[in-house]
Amino acid sequence: MKKYLLGTIAALALIGSTGAHAQSRDQIRIVGSSTVFPFSTAVAEEFGRTTNFKAPIVESTGSGGGLKLFCGGVGTAHPDITNSSRRIKQSEVDMCAANGVSEVVEMKIGFDGIVMAAAKTSPSMTLTLHHIYLALAAQVPAPGTEGGEGHLIPNPFKRWNEIDPALPNEEIVVLGPPPTSGTRDAFVELALEVGCDFFKGNAALKKSNENEHKRVCQTVREDGAYVEAGENDNLIVQKLQADGRAVGIFGYSFLDQNSDALQAFPVAKDDAEAVEPTFEAISSGDYPVSRSLYVYVKKAHVGVVPGIQEFLTEFTSEATWGDMGYLADRGLIPLPEDERATVAEEVAALKPLSLK
Repeated sequence: MKKYLLGTIAALALIGSTGAHAQSRDQIRIVGSSTVFPFSTAVAEEFGRTTNFKAPIVESTGSGGGLKLFCGGVGTAHPDITNSSRRIKQSEVDMCAANGVSEVVEMKIGFDGIVMAAAKTSPSMTLTLHHIYLALAAQVPAPGTEGGEGHLIPNPFKRWNEIDPALPNEEIVVLGPPPTSGTRDAFVELALEVGCDFFKGNAALKKSNENEHKRVCQTVREDGAYVEAGENDNLIVQKLQADGRAVGIFGYSFLDQNSDALQAFPVAKDDAEAVEPTFEAISSGDYPVSRSLYVYVKKAHVGVVPGIQEFLTEFTSEATWGDMGYLADRGLIPLPEDERATVAEEVAALKPLSLK
């Protein structure tokens, strides 16, 4: 009996430090990506309006910042859900596990394009991915070379027409997200790195020196041409309207909501035809700077913090994320119908994430 009582006390103490501690909070807490923020906020508002649960608290902290908070541990001091404009990394899964967050549910919610845009009063231009690399990389191939080790110089380009005479004679001023942003991670991978490998010497680095290739292709210049404008994409939009010289980097949904004031530049992969960032081009994958958006859920909090399972049901409803759902009205590019069905089924079953 004594052993039984001691075991019971120990179990109760463990619950008190995790599940019961979380139960003292009656409102879902969501952090993460500024790109996913408006979608999660819309679902939270609808959820609070149509159910008996409180509307979740949604904070915009950036994808990297949100995952760090999310993986901090289990209990009310830590968020229940995090939004991300890129897929979670293995290092972040390991960080979660080290802090007791052993089961994470992944919900892929749709697609988004990363646009380069400016005020409608600014000169228009058509960009290739290697134009973007030459405009924004810290180092670029020296004239007459194809880049690679020993043939790179600090970025000398100050104006767009110095990169290509067909581009405007305008100063390079690009407002974009900081390193903690999933938009920055995705842009570097989908635009800068692909544009970098347009140059054969740079592409060869991937085989001969992978770490050097990563440094060359993913390091953004810090001489003032690229300005870190914070996690809030709305602020970038506002600054573009105030500064006719500047080009902004942000998600398609913010372009969609401000199409009366902004123009997006068509982008071409290598020497292919340039594609405008439209709903159709992003959903088909034709637009070269397209990415998936995610929501991650802490399984240990489901059934402890009220409403998490019901919130996920609302998010994966066809009336929410479907082709005619209210998130499409806000700029989310829906997943194909069969993929939505698969994701919804896995989320309903709280299937744990596996990156392998």
